[in-house]
Amino acid sequence: MTPVTPYLIRAYYQWMEDSGLTAHILVDCRHSAVVVPKQFIQQDKIVLNITSSATQSLVLGDNHISFKARFSGQSMDVYIPSHAILSIYAGENGEGMQFEPQDPESEDKQKPGLTLLD
Repeated sequence: MTPVTPYLIRAYYQWMEDSGLTAHILVDCRHSAVVVPKQFIQQDKIVLNITSSATQSLVLGDNHISFKARFSGQSMDVYIPSHAILSIYAGENGEGMQFEPQDPESEDKQKPGLTLLD
């Protein structure tokens, strides 16, 4: 079954953009596929501003969020799998939604393995 999280993220993002609010996401950086600026990670988490004015080429996909942004003057490609997103909220009032944390170690268990057959 398709997870509901990406749909909720898109809905909250659109509501925040329409309301002139600043959309932020809280990311669990323990997940292996997360690509964010490491120097801003605190306690295995990072908060990212994903508003249209702070990002370029924003993709709110079914399996990930990706965009380009500037950090300390340096442009960087950011990639966050949907299962690593802990919440989306408006910076001005904290309204948003939290998501069930996913165990990063379960990622390895979910990846298909190869078996050599004779």
